[in-house]
Amino acid sequence: MSENKIGTLTDNHVVSLDYTLRLNNGQVVDSSEGREPLEFIQGQGQIIPGLEKELYGMAINDEKKVIIPPGDAYGELEPDNFEWVERDAFPADMELTEGMGLRMRDSNTDQVMEAYVAEIGPEGVKLDFNHPLAGETLHFEVKITGLRDATSEELAHGHVHGPDGHHH
Repeated sequence: MSENKIGTLTDNHVVSLDYTLRLNNGQVVDSSEGREPLEFIQGQGQIIPGLEKELYGMAINDEKKVIIPPGDAYGELEPDNFEWVERDAFPADMELTEGMGLRMRDSNTDQVMEAYVAEIGPEGVKLDFNHPLAGETLHFEVKITGLRDATSEELAHGHVHGPDGHHH
């Protein structure tokens, strides 16, 4: 089977990426190790902008270390993204702990948002709607394990289709 030989990475390539993500303190936050590589279409904003920018021109089996400031990753910590909610907004039998993640539905837009319990006070609960990695400088080690052209269907839908045609 002859592989369509792609030299280096440009927009609209489907990229398979092995990666490990660490924070400044060396803590590993996320890694594809032991899992399938991350698959995405380059140039579609499916991964954080800072990482996408760094992948251009890489070839299969290329490895790279990338340091991405918060502004090119998940943004700075926004003080406006904290909100106090009354304790009785939550089910009484729900045990709330600091740092736990919650899925909240926005009553106006009906969008599901992720929030984290930042603080539990006598009056209520302070929720943090910032991305958990907001304000963090991200240290990625990446390796390109696969490159191919996206199909016209994938480009139309904006995401990668698995071999069975279903979304991942």
